[in-house]
Amino acid sequence: MPFAAITYDIKAGHEKEISEIFGNFRRVSSPVVRDGAGGETARILSTAVFIRDATMVRVIEYEGDLDAVARHMATQPGVREVEEKLAPYLSRPRTTDTVEGFVATFRRSLLTCMAQMSVRDLPAS
Repeated sequence: MPFAAITYDIKAGHEKEISEIFGNFRRVSSPVVRDGAGGETARILSTAVFIRDATMVRVIEYEGDLDAVARHMATQPGVREVEEKLAPYLSRPRTTDTVEGFVATFRRSLLTCMAQMSVRDLPAS
């Protein structure tokens, strides 16, 4: 299962406020991502958020099409709410108020995966 990590440039010293925003996060309506015809294109398996100083990173474990995951996240009320509440704490604004803007910001914020390992990748013994 691949992981994606996206960065947020935040104002340092607001860890408590940002933690509260994510503490009240409303989960996506479904982990299953579907295309316009209703077919499954991806699944969001897990997410995590990390913060230090002026950098926050959201890690997403998924399977399937990452662009479909980004589009799915862009339409989720909880994700949109978090993006809106984070705005005052960002040192670099993010244009996420439309699906297109969210997906473009997602792509720009995406970190390059250098290595990825999981016990799930080991051969059965």
